[in-house]
Amino acid sequence: MWSRTARSSSSTPTGRLMFGRRYSDGLHQAIEAKERVKIEHESQTLATITFQNYFRMYKKLAGMTGTAATEEPEFIKIYGLEVVVIPTNMPMIRRDLPDMVFKTEQAKYKAVVDRIVELHAKGQPVLVGTVSVEKSERLSEMLKRRGVPHQVLNAKYHEREAEIVAQAGRLGAVTIATNMAGRGTDIMLGGNPEFMARQKLRQEGVEPELVAAASEKLPSRDPQIAELQKRFQQYVAQFKVQTDAEHAEVVKRGGLYIIGTERHESRRIDNQLRGRSGRQGDPGTSQFFISLEDDLMRLFGSDRIRGFMDRLGWEEDMPIQNTQVARAIENAQKKVEAHNFDIRKQVLEYDDVMNQQREVIYAQRRKVLRGEHDPNTVRDMVVEVLKQGIHSFASKEAYPEDWDLKGLAEYINGVLGGVLVHPEDLQAANHDELVEKVTEVGRKLYEARRQQLGDQAGPIERFLLLRMIDMKWMDHLKAMDELREGIGLRAYGQRDPLVEYRLEAFNMFEAMVGQIQEDVVKYLFRVQFSQAQDQVQRQQARVRDLRTNREGGAAVSAGAPRQRRVKKVGRNDPCPCGSGKKYKYCCGR
Repeated sequence: MWSRTARSSSSTPTGRLMFGRRYSDGLHQAIEAKERVKIEHESQTLATITFQNYFRMYKKLAGMTGTAATEEPEFIKIYGLEVVVIPTNMPMIRRDLPDMVFKTEQAKYKAVVDRIVELHAKGQPVLVGTVSVEKSERLSEMLKRRGVPHQVLNAKYHEREAEIVAQAGRLGAVTIATNMAGRGTDIMLGGNPEFMARQKLRQEGVEPELVAAASEKLPSRDPQIAELQKRFQQYVAQFKVQTDAEHAEVVKRGGLYIIGTERHESRRIDNQLRGRSGRQGDPGTSQFFISLEDDLMRLFGSDRIRGFMDRLGWEEDMPIQNTQVARAIENAQKKVEAHNFDIRKQVLEYDDVMNQQREVIYAQRRKVLRGEHDPNTVRDMVVEVLKQGIHSFASKEAYPEDWDLKGLAEYINGVLGGVLVHPEDLQAANHDELVEKVTEVGRKLYEARRQQLGDQAGPIERFLLLRMIDMKWMDHLKAMDELREGIGLRAYGQRDPLVEYRLEAFNMFEAMVGQIQEDVVKYLFRVQFSQAQDQVQRQQARVRDLRTNREGGAAVSAGAPRQRRVKKVGRNDPCPCGSGKKYKYCCGR
């Protein structure tokens, strides 16, 4: 979604900034007022589309990811894409240990920290996955108190993401990351020599752009970059000796150990975290630490497990490792995934209605932009607008004596921008004659207007078409959002909200098209050239000055500017606008 105002930003739970995104319905302005910063205008949506319909615009769709298997039904239903699982290049030897379930969240975090301290002491690298920035910082504070050096990666340090993650497999490294942070970077046991070489160049004062160019594989014709590429490869070779030796040490200690501090609503995110370990046949271990106070456990069955633990007199710091508990957690995740899929599917069904309208509007707008539209478009709009007026005031189904000819005349004059038609001019024996009379007036006036505008007629029509389409489409998007918010209430009346939404959306779209046509016609008959007007006004002012000077005998040239003496208004004087208020409280603010 594009927004007209884009000066502030918000962030996701993982800390990743979203520049230009603002809260709607005045909430962002309320926050700005509370924080005593400049209050910006409400954002206005210029265009909107769902990810699903955006991807559907491509003629061909394909992708590759390590976590698509759990989402296979959605790929098939939404995009018609099959999911094929490709075997790993090297045998997978990572150990995925059963979940450790604790009674309280405090006991869980204590156990996580104890495990990290134990692994760090023997030099095994650890990657800890959290669900939010707050959880990452809480865990970081606990590790600081235990004296464990570590890196926190929560997307706040966007530039350093890849660098931090790339070194998460080094000997004794401890890295805390939110579920989305640093993906796309390979974690190599012992460290990544290329990232270390880049860091070395930056330490030597090489600019970031040149460092990026130096790490490119293709040789450069630029002597400076070619020299940097040569130096970069030398550093890579030096660091590779170090990382290879360290790789062997990390393998001896068991490889990268993955700790999940909470189960996510989606198994896909858990699999993403697990998949950071065990690359290319390397050893590794993964385990999730869960408490009955976690969001997922509170929603699905934690009371039953808690009652079971209470009956057995289970201590808070004693974990449960049980296949039935693990199966219950997986079933809970499947339920949440199915629920979220239903929500996304419903959003898509509603957006499909908007998508049809979107395609029509954008196709018309594209034709106007490229100059491929029918040159008679505006003339046809004039006729169509007048016909709609006739239908409203003098319907074909009504008797001629019941026609509101006075109202029709006022409507026609309002559209065409002048007193051009009187009620008595619209007398006709039948409806067809009335239509012929009115549309003939519109056609003649349109042709006269085009001759008056001359060469500028075409550009002005294109400008008006684009302007009106954009303005009315933005208003339509806002109206559709408001309709979407309240349409669900119609289910109380035993009516399908989606069917009702389609009917309402069609009527609103038809009304929007009518408003576009009417406004284009109105502005066409009223548009003026401001530059030409200014020249005429200046010439008229010069003529008045000449007359004044001739009559008063003054020897002032016509082109000399006239100085106006205006009395200065004091802050406490009555405001000249006539409001009755003091100037400082009115126009003087």
